[in-house]
Amino acid sequence: MRRIADTLAAALLAQRGCLFHWSPVCLGIGIGWYFALGKEPGLPLLAGLAGGIVLLVLIAWRCGPVVQPLICALVLIGAGLLLAGWRAQAVSAPVMGWRYYGPVEGRVIGIDRSASDAVRLTLDRVRLDRVAPDRTPAKVRISLHGPEGTTPQPGALVMTTGHLSPPGGPVEPGGFDFQRHSWFLRIGAVGYTRVPLMLLEPPNPRETVVFRWRMGLSRAFQTGLAGETGAFAAAVTAGDRSGMGQETLQALRVSNLAHLLAISGLHMGLLAGFVFMAVRRLLVLSPRAALFWPVKPIAAMAALLVATAYLAMAGGSIATERAYVMAAVALIAVMVLRRAISLRAVALAALIVLLMRPEALLSPGFQMSFAATLALVAVFGGINAKGWRLPGWKGKALALVMSSAVAGAATAPVAAAQFNQIAHYGLLANLLSVPVMGTLVIPSALIAVLAMPFGLQALPLWVMGLGLDWILMIAHWVAGMSGARGMVMAPPSEVLPMLALGALVIALWIGRGRWLGAVPIALAFWLWSAATRPDVLIAESGGIVGVMTPEGRGLSRDRAQSFVASIWLENDGDPVGQETAALRWPAGAIRHETGKRAAAAAGPCASGGVLVLNVPAAEASGARNCRIYDIDSLRQSGSVALFAEADGWREVTAKAVSGDRYWSVPGRIPPLGQQLQKVLESLTSGNAIARVHPPD
Repeated sequence: MRRIADTLAAALLAQRGCLFHWSPVCLGIGIGWYFALGKEPGLPLLAGLAGGIVLLVLIAWRCGPVVQPLICALVLIGAGLLLAGWRAQAVSAPVMGWRYYGPVEGRVIGIDRSASDAVRLTLDRVRLDRVAPDRTPAKVRISLHGPEGTTPQPGALVMTTGHLSPPGGPVEPGGFDFQRHSWFLRIGAVGYTRVPLMLLEPPNPRETVVFRWRMGLSRAFQTGLAGETGAFAAAVTAGDRSGMGQETLQALRVSNLAHLLAISGLHMGLLAGFVFMAVRRLLVLSPRAALFWPVKPIAAMAALLVATAYLAMAGGSIATERAYVMAAVALIAVMVLRRAISLRAVALAALIVLLMRPEALLSPGFQMSFAATLALVAVFGGINAKGWRLPGWKGKALALVMSSAVAGAATAPVAAAQFNQIAHYGLLANLLSVPVMGTLVIPSALIAVLAMPFGLQALPLWVMGLGLDWILMIAHWVAGMSGARGMVMAPPSEVLPMLALGALVIALWIGRGRWLGAVPIALAFWLWSAATRPDVLIAESGGIVGVMTPEGRGLSRDRAQSFVASIWLENDGDPVGQETAALRWPAGAIRHETGKRAAAAAGPCASGGVLVLNVPAAEASGARNCRIYDIDSLRQSGSVALFAEADGWREVTAKAVSGDRYWSVPGRIPPLGQQLQKVLESLTSGNAIARVHPPD
């Protein structure tokens, strides 16, 4: 034991100077631990954890250089859990616990498109008929399915008659939890309307200034560039994807170019790099400035200011905030004469993002962004350390190919796990598109924005359009290739954390011990290859059922519940459409009846038979010897997965996997949230209209 302890001590001492790189890793472990809990930790537990952290800090103060890093790791893990718990309480807002139909009033704070290609609005300052303020959601998201009309202006107060319901749970146990996602966005209800909007008040000039400016810029780009080109321009500059067609979006996804839509590290890096280079070149034209002025810090400051304006213009999404933090860390490092690109800078950016939004750890954007950045910094840092360089254009071409290959390899497992697909020709598409984005699109967009006040934007917009047309052409060409997209089965929940741990050990550990990281990576891929899918899947609404057959999953309906059906098929790694999958539906022990009339006609089941209803079980009075899943039981359990075993069916429910969390129980407000709600209610009580609680 003594020898093992000495070996571990020597290994830790060898990491001195590089231990800061592990800070966001430990913080992320604590955050992930919080989200993996089956039950919400109460305030007493969180308070006790905070006291334990303080005690550990005091102990670490008196420990030696070997024990200190271990205690600091424990402190950061505990702090991550505490931080995520506090954040979940701080963002709390009422979640609708019932279905609602009636007047919906609110202020427009977001405009995008739904999966069904309908314009979708996000409203705050919500008012609902006969719903008390303390039970009214802070935000609602509503899709416009009625006659096409004029999209309301940002910040306008509008009213419509719509259907609202609580955010839905995972479409299958262990799947993406939309309830959790909505909780941290403070969206308490989602729905749709089929009637036109009514404008109650125009936008207040003193409110939503940035949002209105951003949407105005989007309209300017869509006016200057017609069709999908203008919509693409609005997406990459103003973060407005509402004009993008589903066909174009699908082509970008299949060709692995969808990352060009998200205003992320690539856009922020290209913009900041262009401004930095341009300002620096302009300054060195003056001999006095070149000799006596701090040219690089001045150029970095200018780039930081432009990046800050870009953050505001792009809407401040999580992806854009993350990209801005990474760019700001690099630029500030240049201003204080430190290395701009290093593992320490990446770690600092990750820490800042996790401290601001702990829930970002679970998002594919965070995972893919930092996976690509870490891989690029580690690989090119190693190459520079060994002095491997090619001069001239050969070196630049090789660097371009290597950067695309390294970033693609780093993000491919995350993309496959999160989106169940592999873009086989993604490297080719990115090699042909990313240079055009950096040399034509981003510079032209910046020049166009600067020229718009003077009416001189036509030429830069034309140049920008050439670049965007090229990218769209490449996207459609690559997406049309045979075998462009490969589908993979959804992995078990342990796979991504194991892949991340192995990759982090390889990238961050100093010495030959780093190659031990290959062990969890190999184990993760083995678990993935051995994964199996549920034999039966039942939707939370009872509206569709999927049964695994030798040909693939058979679906009980060929049109309804298309979103749920598409997710099931994607998770199976099955590229067919819903209509094809419906032809596989087997006649056997699994029966699905929709509507009261069909339920009433349902007869007895065979031994071990399962009957799924989208109405209460009382409607199926003739169904005997059946294992029934009706609308009432499914609302309590969420979606259901059944696995065939020798002694019958093994049941796994979404509720059991998600646990008893704030976001999984509509209407629950945590203690801190209750206090915030009381403050909000007291501030708005003077203007509130008297309303009564809806029936429970």
